[in-house]
Formats: sequence, structure tokens, C-alpha cells
Amino acid sequence: MTALRPVVAAATASLAAAGVDSPEHDARALAVHVLGLAKPSDLLLARGLDEDQQAAYDALVARRAQRVPLQHLTGSVGFRYIELEVGPGVFVPRPETESVVQWAVDAAAREGWTAPVLADLCTGSGTIAFALANEVPGATVHAVERDPDALAWTRRNAANRVKAGDPEVHLHLGSVEDALLDMTGCFDLVASNPPYVATTEAHIPDPEVLDHDPGIALWAGEDGLDVIRLVEQAAGRLLRPGGLVVVEHSDRQGTTAPAVFAEAGWDEVADHKDLAGRDRYVTARKRATA
Repeated sequence: MTALRPVVAAATASLAAAGVDSPEHDARALAVHVLGLAKPSDLLLARGLDEDQQAAYDALVARRAQRVPLQHLTGSVGFRYIELEVGPGVFVPRPETESVVQWAVDAAAREGWTAPVLADLCTGSGTIAFALANEVPGATVHAVERDPDALAWTRRNAANRVKAGDPEVHLHLGSVEDALLDMTGCFDLVASNPPYVATTEAHIPDPEVLDHDPGIALWAGEDGLDVIRLVEQAAGRLLRPGGLVVVEHSDRQGTTAPAVFAEAGWDEVADHKDLAGRDRYVTARKRATA
């Protein structure tokens, strides 16, 4: 049995040298995964690593040092109050999106909706959709994804959520522009975390993003707004008059993303910051006279 603390310390140093942003967190998370523990604090009670566990841990640390996403190595990611399975072929949920969900949850409560109908466009692994189903009482949620590989992960997560007793989320394969054509004017809120990286910004994302997140979930034209424009148009069709939209964008689009909605005639257009204080998402209301 190998003592755990020096092994994790060595892994932390290795990951830091490889340029990983959160080396200690990731070293501990991989130890939790290898030991089959429930949470990082359980490491305090762990006796150590046996020979097989040591080999497995070393292999995972080596792959993380090669900038394979942590979530691909553990097979899941925690998001707000739920756990989602992720891996190659689907965008890994980021903490920034939690602010988007919080705004939507608060809006549902503020509007006094008792049985809201909600949509998540560009759902990926189902991040926003499953979180809303979990947190908005009485909600019916429809999730749309155009990439069949990503939707396979969404279906897996949907089965897991239903098995755990969570409300069903209705899944749809299709593009934003063709989303839910038979439900025009039926929605109270449309949420989306669409692709928003400009093709001129290929030098910006980390290797975890460029090498492992699917390109279909990243790139959105020269200004990064191509899909946000499509989401604006789809939301205008899907929402009832007075309905709300919330769309994530990059921290470089705090002016340009809201302009998409303002120029299209939406009411109450506002931009919001994430928990790190960076421009992160735009919200707007469909005109009641539309």
C-alpha cells in the first residue's frame, strides 16, 4: 500500500508543470475516481493506493498531463445539483453556465409560472435542460441538439435522470433553425449555450477545448455570433408574447451579443456577468405585442 499524500503531491506537481489550470484539484479528483470514493473529503480517510490503483492513477495523471479533459478521464461532471456523463463527442459543461441556469430558475419563480414550458437549444449533454427540469417545479423541458454523437450522450443522461426519479426531458435531434417547428409560440423561456468561438480566435482556447471538444460545439463564424443569431430567430418563433430568452456568450461578446437582440426589437435586453465577473450571458423578453 502506497501512502496517498505524497502520490497526490507528485501528481499535482506533474500537472502544474504540464500547464493544467487546477493541478491540485485535478490530482485529488483522479484519486477520488480511482479509489471509488464519493467526494474529495473522503481522501482524508483513505489508507492509500494498492499496486493496481497506483498503476491506474499514474496512467490517468499522465493522460491529464497530456491535456485530456479531466471529465473524459472520470466519465462525468457535476453541474449544480446533478451529475452528467460526458466523454469524447460531446462538449464538457463549464461552471460559467451555472449562472445562466440560475437566471432562468430565478426568472421562472419571479414570473410566477406554475407549469412552464422551457426549451434548451444546443443542449449538448443536456446540461441546461436537465438542470432546469431538476430545479423548476412543474416544468416541461424540450432539449434540441443537432449533433447525433452529442445526442447519444444526452440520451444516456436522460435515462440516468429518469432512473433517479427526475422529470423526463423531451429530446429532439435537429438544428436551431428547424427546432420544434410544431411548437411555435408555446414556450415561456428559451435557454441556450450555443457555439460562440470566432474562427479568428482559434489561438485562444486551451488544448482541452481545441483537441477534445467537438468543433461543432465551438465554432460560430468570424465574429462568433452566427449561432447566437439563429438562436435569436428561433426564440422569437418559439416564445409566446412576453416570454424570456437567456443565451450564453463569450466574455468578449458582452456588447455584440446583446446587440443581436436589441437590433431585432426585443424588450428588456440586458447583459450579465458570471460569478467571476466576466460578461457571460444576454437576456431579453419577447414583446407582448409581437
